[in-house]
Amino acid sequence: MKNLISQLIDDFHERKLPELITRNKEFSEVKGKADVVIGMRRAGKTWFCYQKIKDLIASGIKKEEVLYLNFEDDRLLEFNVNNFQEILDVYFGKYPEHRNARCYFFFDEIQRIDQWEMFIRRLLDTENLQIFITGSSSKLLGSEIATSLRGRSLPIEIFPFSFEEYLKFHGLFSGSPKTFGANTASLLRKAVKDYLEAGGFPEVQKPDCNLRIEILQGYIDSVLLKDIIERHKVSNVLVLKHLVRHIMNSSGGQFSVNKFFNTMKSMSIKCTKNSLYEYLDHLTDAFLFYKVPIHSRSEKSRLINPAKIYTIDTGLLNAMTFRNSYNYGQLLETMVFMHLRRGGHDAEYVHTKDGHEADFFTRHRISGETQLIQVCWEMSDEKTFKRELQGLKSAMDELSLPTGTIVTWDDETVIGNKIKVIPIWKWLLI
Repeated sequence: MKNLISQLIDDFHERKLPELITRNKEFSEVKGKADVVIGMRRAGKTWFCYQKIKDLIASGIKKEEVLYLNFEDDRLLEFNVNNFQEILDVYFGKYPEHRNARCYFFFDEIQRIDQWEMFIRRLLDTENLQIFITGSSSKLLGSEIATSLRGRSLPIEIFPFSFEEYLKFHGLFSGSPKTFGANTASLLRKAVKDYLEAGGFPEVQKPDCNLRIEILQGYIDSVLLKDIIERHKVSNVLVLKHLVRHIMNSSGGQFSVNKFFNTMKSMSIKCTKNSLYEYLDHLTDAFLFYKVPIHSRSEKSRLINPAKIYTIDTGLLNAMTFRNSYNYGQLLETMVFMHLRRGGHDAEYVHTKDGHEADFFTRHRISGETQLIQVCWEMSDEKTFKRELQGLKSAMDELSLPTGTIVTWDDETVIGNKIKVIPIWKWLLI
């Protein structure tokens, strides 16, 4: 194993780092704590680490003072907890002068190795190192971390490209536009349509439509196989696939385990309610789906009322489901939710006492700022717009909020000096 580790270290130091699009995220880098990068597979966690490595080198750090290992490299399949010390032995054997220098170790998908957290804790306690870890599981910061590492890690969640990052990747704008004149608006309308269709996963930005769909469907297969079936020893693969397809076909809708269980029963497919709850937990843990609970102070109400479930990316939705005009509202709502999530906003949906509904009541995790947002495809559909507007007004009254926002595809106005109607291509950038 030492010879293999030595080769991997040499390979990294000799390899030229790829050209990158700078992501709108930064590492915290607090001494004595590990930076933990989490997010769905293929969202760009590894390239985000490359971005940090490039920044280190640009600041004067030698590349030899950086170590990068990917534990999903097939050559490391036999690696186990007993081999961790060999990493230090080999690295400091090559560069003994770095014992007294600040070094930077990057461990990609380290959660594949059992008891990895004990090794990381030892490094934090005994070595002059800044540690960076990536993983495709939200439990890297929860139940999977042993007590020894709790409080010693700082999370950063990486998502597929935001709209601003998408514009930068395609060379349309170097940053967020400062003005929205006719030319800019035309470019943004075309760009947001393409962004809605393709989504934000970095790898699928350049391939044609058919290849993009094939790649994105492969992402789903990879998440199911590596993060759920193999990781959690799931045997009822048929039910798991039905569950994924069902949620994607109604993305942004309320999901009831009881109703889905009865659907499976009617199809003579065997499963248990407990296994369905577990599968849903695994899928959210792998960042494929996100739950949005009802807004309520009552824990009982939150348990009784099903959560809404959103898919991480509109491109994935398009690749996995048949689209028609009815579904575009779901895509728009998904885009709005993911933008809120990227921005550090916790979201709940509101069901008012008079039976109306608002899509998102949000609170920023740091500033505590709250906002109420409704999503409506277009104002020209008078019946739907009237319903959405009443839902927003009702929620504003019930929550004592003076203002609200309706995000649309391309409509913009102000209603009664209290409600701002704004198109998605502008809202995503302000």
